[in-house]
Amino acid sequence: MRSTPSITNALTIDVEDYFQVSAFAPYIERREWDLRECRVERNVDRILALLQDNNAHATFFTLGWIAERYPALVRRIVDSGHELASHGYGHERVSDLSEEAFFHDIHHAKDLLEDIAGVRVQGYRAPSFSIGSGNLWALDTLQRAGYRYSSSIYPIRHDHYGMPDAPRFAYQVRDGLMEVPPTTLRIFHRNLPSSGGGYFRLLPYALSRWMLREVHRQDHSPAVFYFHPWEVDVEQPRVQGISFKTHFRHYVNIGRMERRLGHLLRDFHWGRMDHIFLSPQAKEVPLV
Repeated sequence: MRSTPSITNALTIDVEDYFQVSAFAPYIERREWDLRECRVERNVDRILALLQDNNAHATFFTLGWIAERYPALVRRIVDSGHELASHGYGHERVSDLSEEAFFHDIHHAKDLLEDIAGVRVQGYRAPSFSIGSGNLWALDTLQRAGYRYSSSIYPIRHDHYGMPDAPRFAYQVRDGLMEVPPTTLRIFHRNLPSSGGGYFRLLPYALSRWMLREVHRQDHSPAVFYFHPWEVDVEQPRVQGISFKTHFRHYVNIGRMERRLGHLLRDFHWGRMDHIFLSPQAKEVPLV
């Protein structure tokens, strides 16, 4: 039985392949990407089928690199009723880029996605949630590039990202630009990640479900949940020579992920970011 029927949560998918994960950057050079077996198309198709079976909609934050090579996949996402959003072009952390390099990345990705799909791209998520207190200039750059919302600042403490003092729920960061952070649960004056990825695979499903229900009960706000297509891919090639921490974070409970997603889709209501957080006049429209 689905909980909190009055609240529709935002389901988000970061469309990238296993070899593009930031944690693998020291082990897989960018020039090797085209030499690797790309499995994103079959994994996204599995996710699309799972969403259809559960009458759920989502936002797909898609890499321009992926869209360029699999344009038909991008069109299938849109034709299935989901929102197409940007994950940048080359999965480069914002903290590693200059302002102009970042602008080029997000502008190029937006143009590419819009040209392929024929719809306006309004949302952006930074790779590895790499916008924080040290590079808030990126919000001005997103505004300049024509985005309407970002989901790039994670209000938690983490060894690779996070801005724990940032607001926990959607807020206006610039004129015409909203930040919509992944969901956290506030307990004992600390924000606990409650919105997907490795946390969702690591924790028992019952605990993840409880945390989302607590956010509904305490804060009366929709949740923002995220995951990646490679997280449902048990047969993905194993990357060799990585550290124990990286191995654990990437592979823990991958075999349970798809089943847990099925429970999640049945236990809560899920929709698109733009339909939940943008005003009616700002929702996705075809390009003319």
